[in-house]
Amino acid sequence: MNIETLDPDFCYRVIQAKDARFDGRIFTCVTSTGIYCRPVCPARTPKKENCRFVASAAAAEALGFRSCLRCRPETAPGTPAWAGTQASVARALRLIEDGALDENGVEELAARVGLGARQLRRLFLAHVGATPQTVAANRRLLTAKQLITETGMSFADIAFAAGYQSLRRFNDAVRASYGVAPTSLRRDKSAEVPTQGGNAITLRLGYRPPFDWERLLAYLAIRAIPGVEEISATQYRRSFRLGDAAGIITVAPSQKPNALSIRIQGDGVLPIRQIATRIRRLFDLDADPQAIAGALRNDARLGPRLARASGIRVPGAFDGFELGIRAILGQQVSVKGATTLAGRVVARAGTPLTHKDGSLSHYFPAPAALAAADLSGLGLTGGRIAALKAFAGAVARGEVNFDPCETLDEKIVELCAVPGIGEWTAHYIALRAVGEPDAFPASDLGLRKSAGNGAPIATRALEQMAEDWRPWRGYAALLLWMVPAIEAAALAAD
Repeated sequence: MNIETLDPDFCYRVIQAKDARFDGRIFTCVTSTGIYCRPVCPARTPKKENCRFVASAAAAEALGFRSCLRCRPETAPGTPAWAGTQASVARALRLIEDGALDENGVEELAARVGLGARQLRRLFLAHVGATPQTVAANRRLLTAKQLITETGMSFADIAFAAGYQSLRRFNDAVRASYGVAPTSLRRDKSAEVPTQGGNAITLRLGYRPPFDWERLLAYLAIRAIPGVEEISATQYRRSFRLGDAAGIITVAPSQKPNALSIRIQGDGVLPIRQIATRIRRLFDLDADPQAIAGALRNDARLGPRLARASGIRVPGAFDGFELGIRAILGQQVSVKGATTLAGRVVARAGTPLTHKDGSLSHYFPAPAALAAADLSGLGLTGGRIAALKAFAGAVARGEVNFDPCETLDEKIVELCAVPGIGEWTAHYIALRAVGEPDAFPASDLGLRKSAGNGAPIATRALEQMAEDWRPWRGYAALLLWMVPAIEAAALAAD
């Protein structure tokens, strides 16, 4: 969303209706109070003449407004990717979310996305309404505010988790924005701090409705890696190991509307911000259903499917390497077969949990460990073992990464340079592990069958057809995969 396209009349109607579809896309700066709010703020709607609308929380902060303590902008859905306007901005925003500006400067960030620092600043001002530094500072502040409000973490741990380089900088940032010390914010919101058991943290992550949780969970369930993931009808659980921290994550719908509840329990200093970012990508919480529907709803093949699954999300990955290994195992075998093989690989090369938790028994193997592991006797062909080891070695050496630095075409070239990875696997990894919304594995037999209503069409024909679905071809792929033609036809007949 370009900030110049914000229509004040339209935005005011959105906040009057408290329309959650625009949560995280529009923020209201109230000049009479100096506060900025989400469209869903429960407070009385301010007078129109006192409202100024911006496209990001960072833009509101840059104008001198402070976040509302009632609607809590820190719990809003993340900024949607501006894929339809400026892909470089979307990639830079992803890197900032990963902490790219916590220690390094804008020049390095700009170089990572292939731009000059001045050009990147200009694009951010046009599309986000704030500079990259302001966006990064805003993300640190809002992360800190959420951790103060929702957890019992020490302030030193919060400062580290939010990306501050010192406790003093954390204290100064909170005082500058809210006018009080962090202790006052926690005291004022003490009723909201849940009871934490052991070293456990519970957070709430928002999304824009509609959100098809059941369909997304079902897709992940049949692909769950034995020993690492456990999925029931209502929740997702997994083991994780990040740096010196390790533990269990549980994800389920929140009692609050349009949000998921995330419980993180583990040992070590938990990298909360990093975990939250990975969960957002796993469940595609920052998707913009309005923009996706606008591009796909009028297509004869996709429209009926979208009507049935209007809250479609791309199932992402908590760990890109893990998803890549799962994709290689899935080459030319059934989903069930690939799941069985993944469980064997984990049992052979993964690290056992100290205490088994339900069906969770292992941490997924690190790239270097898998590259060195003996994978014979697991039912894998010699070629498949070679591909797994080549991919693991490339990731361990840094030759393959899952950062959104490159364009889609550049990422495909990077992945296809690994022996054993072809176009299909590369696009699948780019879609789910990197989060490229336009990735499209056109050679997939399931896609070609679905697009041909049961009779597979040629790969080239599907590629030509998919040109009309840019920049959301990844969501088109999920509609073709996840919504059977018979289900879509039934809806059309209703």
